[in-house]
Amino acid sequence: MPVLFFDIGETLADASIGADGSLTLHPRPRVFEVLDAVAGLRKGIISNPGPGEAARARAAAALQSAFAGRFTDESLLHWGAKTARGIFDDAVASAGVPAADCVFVGEAPEEREIAREAGMRAAAHPVFALAAVEGRPVFWARIEVPADRSLTDLETIANAAEVVPVHVASPHLVLVMASARGVHALEQGGFPADLRGQVAETTAFLMRDDRPVSLPEAFTDVSATARETAEATVRASRAFGFLASALDEPEPSIVPLGPAPGGVYIAAAAGTPVEDLHPAEAKPGHTERLLPDPALLSRPGEAQVRGFAEEFANGVPSPETVAAVRAAITPAALRGHVARISGVDPLVEGEPLTVRSRDASSPDNPLVVSALAGRLHDLGLTVRRHEFSWHGRRLSNVEAEFSVAGADSAVLVTAHLDSTAARGEFFDSSGRPRPYDSAHDPAPGADDDGSGTAAVLAAAECLSTMIADGRAPARTVRFVLFNAEEQGMVGSKAYARAAAAAGDRIVGVFQMDMIAGFRGGTRTMEIHTGSSVPGPVVGASDALGGLVAQAAPALAADFSLQPLAGAGDPAAGRSDHASFHERGWAAAAVCENFFDDTAPATGTRQYHMPGDTLLDEDHDTDYAAGIARTVAAAALTLAGL
Repeated sequence: MPVLFFDIGETLADASIGADGSLTLHPRPRVFEVLDAVAGLRKGIISNPGPGEAARARAAAALQSAFAGRFTDESLLHWGAKTARGIFDDAVASAGVPAADCVFVGEAPEEREIAREAGMRAAAHPVFALAAVEGRPVFWARIEVPADRSLTDLETIANAAEVVPVHVASPHLVLVMASARGVHALEQGGFPADLRGQVAETTAFLMRDDRPVSLPEAFTDVSATARETAEATVRASRAFGFLASALDEPEPSIVPLGPAPGGVYIAAAAGTPVEDLHPAEAKPGHTERLLPDPALLSRPGEAQVRGFAEEFANGVPSPETVAAVRAAITPAALRGHVARISGVDPLVEGEPLTVRSRDASSPDNPLVVSALAGRLHDLGLTVRRHEFSWHGRRLSNVEAEFSVAGADSAVLVTAHLDSTAARGEFFDSSGRPRPYDSAHDPAPGADDDGSGTAAVLAAAECLSTMIADGRAPARTVRFVLFNAEEQGMVGSKAYARAAAAAGDRIVGVFQMDMIAGFRGGTRTMEIHTGSSVPGPVVGASDALGGLVAQAAPALAADFSLQPLAGAGDPAAGRSDHASFHERGWAAAAVCENFFDDTAPATGTRQYHMPGDTLLDEDHDTDYAAGIARTVAAAALTLAGL
């Protein structure tokens, strides 16, 4: 009889670690449905809770708490890293059946690949566990939504079948994983599926190509729709061609999945360095890693923003809030935070360690996470680390919350904590050019996004002071620092996916990504609210950006405001705020003059370079303070202060 082994993090459940080290598992959508469907099969775990017996005991206890009575055979519980065959071979041995009768269910393609090397079958999502048991393949498929059908209709069918959405491009196009049975259910329900290859050990990406598209003269007189289709096809073909050429591998490691918004969908084999490939003229955030989620079609934020949007119209900060923000968020405070996380000063005051990089691959990354969590905990906030996996590494987002009992929603103030120097020039010992080594090369990221991280910390300090002075918000306030933004917004996608699964109510998300780069001239603040997701989120995000604009006169009077909205927003889909748009929540990204190319930019010239330091001539903490104060005041006002 077959034996199923499940990964836990992001596959069975989302993991949250409290400041005291306590672990809580929040089951993912459709997981209990799957476990009930395979109740007659033996089930085990292959998961990495971290080093040490204490971590394993903590994980085992959390598993039993979240899935009581469902994983009862302790001999089938295997704890440890999944970067080599050993743990999978041990799992097969414990099952007492041939390896081919064992199935590993896990989201990470690298882990599925190792499981297959051990002779096991593998499934990319619990929904496909039974398909793996029965040896049925799972495909990438494009769903063209007919004009007389809706995403709600598609969700109803998908949630009852072997179908898992991966990306919603528009009300008319959805990328999914589906077995043949799932495809049949879709087609029976009136949703034709265009199959694009097996999922196996691949993961999906959206790769945007920002280069202009020129069509032959024959397209001059065609309809606008035909022209858009032709442009999308050309752009997708060119983007895929770049990737294939850049990889230059004898065995293709990527497969085209068809045109996507602004580029191409691809399925990449485990370990393919898609995130490291940058087409000519690529703008920031051109690569987006796509995560499977049965709840992706529901967009829970849409119903919420309909109720909240009216509040955004009148959000001028009170004099008391303006005074508190000015006192707490100063150039000196921002400089101090940036100095610690970019390697100028010790990471923790009084200790010797200075960091070289916050890259997701760097050994300094988890040290920075711990330091940030500790600093936020010291402010009296409830701190949690939200864990997720990326290329075999256990990474964490950091969340610090001031919870308000009975609040109707939460306000999020966010940035990304990781860095990269992928555009830098590096040389070997012989002076020859070499690629960026993300695990060892310096990536101080003082502006990107040390400046945004510093602003979130300063905003948290401001709220802590206000609370100590007797003021309290009417809404819950969360300060969230995302990891692995530079790898396709992986951390924020994992966070937003978990928040949606948990039923979180979020009134608005304020994201700061690069706020200290200033070369001189007019001080410009870009306010990005453009969403690649249609529906109520569009107007709500624009209104949320309006709150930032209303706060600016009192806190950044000398700034020129540059609202960028709609489909033409150059940051649409390209920073962590987009992960919340994907769920229907209102979100705005605020930054230096970097994305808007209608005039010469005044933002940093050290983007993704080792020269992005606190001492760089483009790094201006006075300028950063103006943006940080404005965003903090808007967020605190929305929170009821």
